Amino acid sequence: MIHHNYGKARVRVLKVTRAGAAHSIKELEVAVFLQGDFETSYTKADNRLVVATDSMKNTINVLAKKELGAENEEFALALGKHFLDSYPQVARTEIALSERSWERITAGGKPRGRAFALRGAARLISRAVCSRKGTSIASGIEGLTILKTTDSGFENFVRDRFTTLEETRDRILATEMRAVWTYDRKPQSYTATNEKILNAMLKVFADCYSPSVQATLFEMGEAGLKAAREISRISIAMPNKHCLLIPLERFGLENKNELFVPTDEPHGQIEATVARK
Repeated sequence: MIHHNYGKARVRVLKVTRAGAAHSIKELEVAVFLQGDFETSYTKADNRLVVATDSMKNTINVLAKKELGAENEEFALALGKHFLDSYPQVARTEIALSERSWERITAGGKPRGRAFALRGAARLISRAVCSRKGTSIASGIEGLTILKTTDSGFENFVRDRFTTLEETRDRILATEMRAVWTYDRKPQSYTATNEKILNAMLKVFADCYSPSVQATLFEMGEAGLKAAREISRISIAMPNKHCLLIPLERFGLENKNELFVPTDEPHGQIEATVARK
């Protein structure tokens, strides 16, 4: 036995917070993983130190009732510290949170206090690792689909007998981004800082010419680091979701970057981590 790790995953909770006529909701998918003195449960069928994963689910629910508020990172830390404090056989905990983003429905120019709509497929994510030696926090977003209709190109790449791709200075750039940033120190507000980081990255995506996904990824990472001194690194994955120009010449029509087939597979997978020196 050279490694072991176990826990409870995909525990879903939805919490409604009521403040008079205005309600707010938070929907999370939670995963808890424990490491520690559990080897004999694998090698000797000895369960005496095993914390049942059903107990982990119940712990998540109870602490969600007591501790879950506006900031997911604080809830992740509370969960991680609970397992360390409650069970001496636990040496390390890892808590992963994924939030579905709900926003108030606006009708007639007025937001409704108790009605909500799901905001796309993007999810806010948080990760807390707690051990006897310290803690670490990372936040980010996954499943965020972004697209720009122009100001993107790809030129001067390797050409050989297998190359069919044409060079261009005008193409659609579309991706489903995952970005995770690591905190070195606690900010005044995780929520506000996360929003500031994401806005800085999206401004680069929207405003700057993209010579490649790689170059844009790096510039977005730089912008995120500049936006918040509390973070030390950003890891970004940006699959290049190709939009293929539809040939219409056979029908006597010219297609000047107007009509495309959006594709998901196969896609280019571009990943990098940008960190401070």
